[in-house]
Amino acid sequence: MNNKNNLPIYFSLAVIIGILIGVSFGGSSSNILSLSKNSSQELKIKRLINFIEKDYVDTVNTENLLDGAITQMLGKLDPHSVYIPKENQQANIENMQGNFVGIGVQFRMINDSITVIQPIKGGPSIKAGIKAGDRILMANKDTLFGKDMLSGNVPSYLKGKPNTKIDLQIYRKSNDSLFNVNLTRGKVNIKSVDLAYMINDSVGYIKLDRFARNTYSEFKSSLDNLIDDGMTDLVLDLRGNGGGFIDIANSIVDEFLEDDKLIVFTKNNKNLIEESFATSKGDFEKGGLYILIDENSASASEIVAGALQDNDKGTIIGRRSFGKGLVQIEMDLGDGSAVRLTTARYYTPTGRSIQKPYDHEGNKNYYKDYQERISSGELLSKDSIKVVDSLKFTTPKGKVVYGGGGIIPDVFVAIDTTSYMSNYYFNTINNFAFDYVDNNRKALQKWDINTFITDFDTDETVLDRYLSEIKDTIKPSFQAKQSIKKYLKASIANTLFGDVGFYRIMHLDDKMLQKVLELESTNE
Repeated sequence: MNNKNNLPIYFSLAVIIGILIGVSFGGSSSNILSLSKNSSQELKIKRLINFIEKDYVDTVNTENLLDGAITQMLGKLDPHSVYIPKENQQANIENMQGNFVGIGVQFRMINDSITVIQPIKGGPSIKAGIKAGDRILMANKDTLFGKDMLSGNVPSYLKGKPNTKIDLQIYRKSNDSLFNVNLTRGKVNIKSVDLAYMINDSVGYIKLDRFARNTYSEFKSSLDNLIDDGMTDLVLDLRGNGGGFIDIANSIVDEFLEDDKLIVFTKNNKNLIEESFATSKGDFEKGGLYILIDENSASASEIVAGALQDNDKGTIIGRRSFGKGLVQIEMDLGDGSAVRLTTARYYTPTGRSIQKPYDHEGNKNYYKDYQERISSGELLSKDSIKVVDSLKFTTPKGKVVYGGGGIIPDVFVAIDTTSYMSNYYFNTINNFAFDYVDNNRKALQKWDINTFITDFDTDETVLDRYLSEIKDTIKPSFQAKQSIKKYLKASIANTLFGDVGFYRIMHLDDKMLQKVLELESTNE
């Protein structure tokens, strides 16, 4: 599915999902003790369920009833202790492990057909010759097109067990051909590193999407490649990164900190403290470092930012992060569902908790924090960030930092209000971009990413074509037109080149990256 469609909404959904996943240990849930067979609480629940099943006046789905009860029970605890129904658990496992078993395509429903946006690198679809723009019409004799086909149902047809066969019927628009492809499902990597490239001769850039099981290996490979390319300073972009595993965050921090530096420590309800320290394996301990964060950087992202800030390593740039300092462990409930229960708090090296306040009565206002930041002016001015003097801490070099609700950056960059566009533009631009590429694939093959960024649509022919399509619906302002121009080009680049094309264009006037380059020039 095209992950740039409805971008602002997707960013919000993605960070909430990531935050709910939380900062997980890699430990097995089998270590968690279940209720004793003689437990009075367990007997009470069993008696109630039996009573309802036997004597309640109406027919009741007791499984749904129990799911609702578990959800309400956890809602009385904290915002990150959550119930995962069995129908959602597989997707959560895949997200955290960083892979799934399937054919390996990004797709969208175009009209009534599954349309391949990009085959995923290393996936079975590439080996089978599936190309961008192909329509998947059938899978093992199941019809996958038609008005009743929803994109959410597609994975159930294309995913499966490792090494199982699947026969696909493909329509290729470019040569008006219909053919069958037989392939074997395999493990497909879910990218953690959205983008890694050299901004200039000395500054490298890595964007991390999550802290899954495969994140460190992807990050390390990207870091090594950039070092080989001559990188002396790194920009690590954690904007919109909702978190993941603590140990993965620790491994990434370890690349930057000297031996025996404290990274993070956790404390449980028995005041048992577990500490994590840097080792000798770091390959970028002497390099310059910039960490980009925003209001959607949470959990493991905050561990990374907090560890580096408290150890006076690098510069944190952006806006105050989300504020999640709770640790979860997952327990399998035996029927495919699971519970993630908060079992500890984590603290940055100076001893600060960055968990923002919450109540124990449904946490209704917890995720309204973004609206509060808008109304308070915090997203526009660092002076509007509220700090508590009693939660003031000092780093070894004397820098003052605060606990109690997120990581406050060293260098503040306000949200860019000039780039705002309504969801109407995002939706129509993405649809237009795909159709444009789909109808001009042969002509667009001449472009490589670098010449596309500098030379594509300099005469605004494509932009004017889009504007003419929407002229009877909406008339954009001059400011909106500038944002549309950039996003349209980025969306076309995304369809042609993937995430790297999208972000390279969006970075051309990125305020945080501009701040990095400004700081670089003053340090020379």
